[in-house]
Amino acid sequence: MNLHDPAEFRDRQDAGRCLAVALSHLAATNPLVLALPRGGVPVAAEVASALNADLDLLFVRKLGAPGQPELGIGAIVDGANPQMVLNEEIVHQLAPSAAYIQEEVRRQLAEIDRRRQRYMGDDLPVPIAGRTVIVVDDGIATGGTVKAALKALHKSGAHWIVLAVPVAPSEVITALRSECDEVVCLWQPEFFHSVGSYYTNFEQTQDDEVVRLLAAARPI
Repeated sequence: MNLHDPAEFRDRQDAGRCLAVALSHLAATNPLVLALPRGGVPVAAEVASALNADLDLLFVRKLGAPGQPELGIGAIVDGANPQMVLNEEIVHQLAPSAAYIQEEVRRQLAEIDRRRQRYMGDDLPVPIAGRTVIVVDDGIATGGTVKAALKALHKSGAHWIVLAVPVAPSEVITALRSECDEVVCLWQPEFFHSVGSYYTNFEQTQDDEVVRLLAAARPI
């Protein structure tokens, strides 16, 4: 069901404010809002502000196959306890060695650390175990990254996992429902194009904006 009038969101901030209204029932749960960078951050910042919630980033990095870095054998997901999610079918087909997987995880974690340092300095990831966690992005096209993130959150011990996005294809939302406890998607167009086509302003989110929004959300 579409919760949003089928017209474009003005920008990511507008989408975040609309999402916050639909998520207001979670305010009393002391939720943790996790943004998928970079485009998810302006949306998530509005949600976190409205719900008086903690805000953090959720980095997901693909684990490339041996000799085929564009082919994902799984993903590593950031957090206080980073989690690896493998695509068992592809791993079975390619049979990469344990040493290869370990080195690829190490390499991608180093890249996550570099990006987290860029955006958040020395701030450590907010612990997830036992929390109500709201995963926010500016939209979903295929759902591969989000699926890995949701699986990792289960492994990290989150109490209640909510996927919250302004827009996504209905078939993708249907496929993701089993990966979380609750889904809030404001707009599921019958004929999905691209995420950006449902925004009036969908300019790329810059690093400086991410840094500013995260700094503003930190407790004083």
